Amino acid sequence: MTRRVCDPRQLIEEAFAVSRPAAGRVIPNLEPRRSSNAWIDDSGGYVLQDIRFAIRMLRKQPGFTTVAALTLALGIGVTAAVFSLVQGVLLTPPPYRDPQRLVLVPSVRVDSQQMERIEATPAIQWMDWQKQATSFDGIAAYLWTFNFLVNSDGSDSLEGMIVTPDYFRVVGVQPMLGRAFAQRDTVPPATVIILGYDCWQRRFNGDPAILGKTIRMSRRDTPPTVIGIMPPGVRFLPSPSASQEPNYDMNATVDFWMPGAPNPQRLKQSMWDVAGRLKQGVTPAQGQAELAVLSVRQARDDHDLDGRTPRLQSLMEEMNRDGRRVLLPLFGAAALVLFIACGNTAALLLVRGLQRQQEYAVRTALGVGRAALFRQASVESLSVALAGGTAGVGLALSIVKVLKSIGGHAIPRLDAVTTGWPLLAFGFGSALLAALLAGLVPALRASRLDPIDAIKSAGSRSSAGRTERRMLQAVTMIQTALTLALLVGAGLLVRTLHNVANVRSGYSLDRVLTMTVTAVQGDWSDFHHRALERVSRVPGVQQAAFVWGTPLTGNDWPAMVEVEGHPVTKPNDRFALPLRAVTPGYFALLGLPVADGRDVRSTDDHGAPAVAVVNQAFADRYFAGTRAVGKKLWLNGRDQHSTEIVGIAGDGRTGDLTQAPSPEIYLSLWQATAFSKDLVVRTAADPRTVIGAIRGELRAVDPTVAVEHVKTLDQIRTDSLASRIFAQQLLVGFSLVGTLLTVVGVYGVLGLWVASRRRDIAIRMAIGAHRRDIRNLVFGEGFRLVAGGIVVGIAGALAVARVLQSLLFEVAPTDPVTIGAAVLLFTSVTLIACWAPTRRAAAIDPLEALRCE
Repeated sequence: MTRRVCDPRQLIEEAFAVSRPAAGRVIPNLEPRRSSNAWIDDSGGYVLQDIRFAIRMLRKQPGFTTVAALTLALGIGVTAAVFSLVQGVLLTPPPYRDPQRLVLVPSVRVDSQQMERIEATPAIQWMDWQKQATSFDGIAAYLWTFNFLVNSDGSDSLEGMIVTPDYFRVVGVQPMLGRAFAQRDTVPPATVIILGYDCWQRRFNGDPAILGKTIRMSRRDTPPTVIGIMPPGVRFLPSPSASQEPNYDMNATVDFWMPGAPNPQRLKQSMWDVAGRLKQGVTPAQGQAELAVLSVRQARDDHDLDGRTPRLQSLMEEMNRDGRRVLLPLFGAAALVLFIACGNTAALLLVRGLQRQQEYAVRTALGVGRAALFRQASVESLSVALAGGTAGVGLALSIVKVLKSIGGHAIPRLDAVTTGWPLLAFGFGSALLAALLAGLVPALRASRLDPIDAIKSAGSRSSAGRTERRMLQAVTMIQTALTLALLVGAGLLVRTLHNVANVRSGYSLDRVLTMTVTAVQGDWSDFHHRALERVSRVPGVQQAAFVWGTPLTGNDWPAMVEVEGHPVTKPNDRFALPLRAVTPGYFALLGLPVADGRDVRSTDDHGAPAVAVVNQAFADRYFAGTRAVGKKLWLNGRDQHSTEIVGIAGDGRTGDLTQAPSPEIYLSLWQATAFSKDLVVRTAADPRTVIGAIRGELRAVDPTVAVEHVKTLDQIRTDSLASRIFAQQLLVGFSLVGTLLTVVGVYGVLGLWVASRRRDIAIRMAIGAHRRDIRNLVFGEGFRLVAGGIVVGIAGALAVARVLQSLLFEVAPTDPVTIGAAVLLFTSVTLIACWAPTRRAAAIDPLEALRCE
């Protein structure tokens, strides 16, 4: 049987003859040749015609359309979901007027001396700034505080701020109901209060009649009168000096504000946080320079202020610092998933274009211009991208809900994240970007097709030439590189959490229940003694104790301490150390051994000499080579009563599991009374089974007692690692999606390579090549495809690892084990994907293949 050989020009003439419309016959979508930049005519008819044609063609190939749209939906959905977090947490400004002009003014020391309160400023200093600084519209001071709304069935904690009267004017927010503070309101004791919107809704059901009424609060002899209600969403300004308090949450909305003014007897004490509003056109650097000059002048006049300097910080930058550390790397990782999805879709569109090149050739021969072909291919790509964008936005809505449920302790201000127009705009904007990235090359290929070459190459199937194969290989290599970077990042975080899990904390976490307990009225000592006695008798409770400074909560008292044997010749000789306070039995409850001396006793109360237990790290640092027990400490200067060290407890990683134990001091809670503290209980079984009974016993002692933050010590440990766990979960998910898309891409490219080399493979087999040789040939091609991407991917992986460095623990960003494991895993998975094309190549019948050629 001989094959007819025709001249390409003859084929074109025949195509014209076949395509000439007969009577009543309509040939759709065949435009006459027109200007190369004629995208639409006056009525827009050409574009509408292309849209209808694109939809019709996509409906004729539902498999291709579904795969391409779902591929883009995965990339767009993941990226849009993370963008929602970025937009809600980092890009949404606080509800202040011109927040970009607001700055924090923490005070730092430049003389190596330690500060009593972190970054706090003496009132005498900022009061002088208020009078003399010309770069600011205003400067105000504030303090973080907390209190309790007293109820007969259990009191509720409130977080608030004590502010100077001009605070609201400076930050640029005013009450939505009532009035702000006036200077007369600062006369102690303060008798007025402004409520936050959320507190007003939560505690008082949003009743406007609360204005002018008093509310009952603990530690207030005179109930304050409500004079105003703030608008929604007003949060705390950072207060570093209060960060160790058990109720401190900078990202929460403020429950209340009370007026305050400096105590004339304590003007030089570092205790106030300061905020300022720069004048229009003044930069933070200019404001910093002016305050620095004023500070030098103040230090010359008063040597107690020597060594201090202000350090301006942008409010927006400081509020977003923690969120930016986690969210920006995750957003970058999500963008990599989008690029991988775009690469896959581009490959699909390119293959589809190869299958339709005969159609494009005939259309070109019939007079369709290159611009029209480019436009039509672009419209088809855009249609696929919009379908993927629509599905991606729907997927993003679900992903955001999941992220909010698992990221509560990892991402600040997660309650501000919404799924409104920004999500829709980003989703469809990503779809347009995907249409450009995925559809540009296929559209260019379609518009530049030579009709004679295309018809000359016509046969039983259309396959890729060398140029197309190289383009697809390049796309696949980029996908491989991006996926490997994600895998290495996920692997580093997996190893980090594994390392943290293997860290010996120094204390027992199992079957320990904690809850914050606050007696808001009555005899403090009597309540706590009776509470311990009753809780200890609850069935299932083995041990109970009170503690101020529960491990891994960040709570401790920062104090300037003087140590025996370390003379103080200058202020810098005092040590800033964390203090904790415990009742007897606390160390045994947590499994912290008292290696020398004794535990605190119930008799260590206000009538007995002050005692303390220090940890081993403290003894090693300050009493190396000598016995620490019996030595003295001074917490308020050597002119005050000393505190005797009576015991040495074992070290524990109480501040952070990723940091080595540091020196700590444990006081007797009966001597160092704390308003709010935690009850810790060790149980015989699941601690959660005794929560109700313990709460009932506490309320039996005092019905108004506040019981909050009920958690097991295991939950507290998990919360302390929340940012790492959240980042790991997302990166592992992104890696799985990226790997799936890349494996599909490798499979498709290698399958196309086999189809394109069908004749070559048939000839090899006809002249004696074994099937094993063919399999090795195809596997070799697949391995080269993956290996090229891995080489580039290792460089990308190192860049990703550097970005994640702040989240890593005991694993280097360049860890060869993690990188090697990721490379081995990815190579294994992708080579498995090569198996099907390899089998198909080995099964080629050379006679049939050559006959088809």
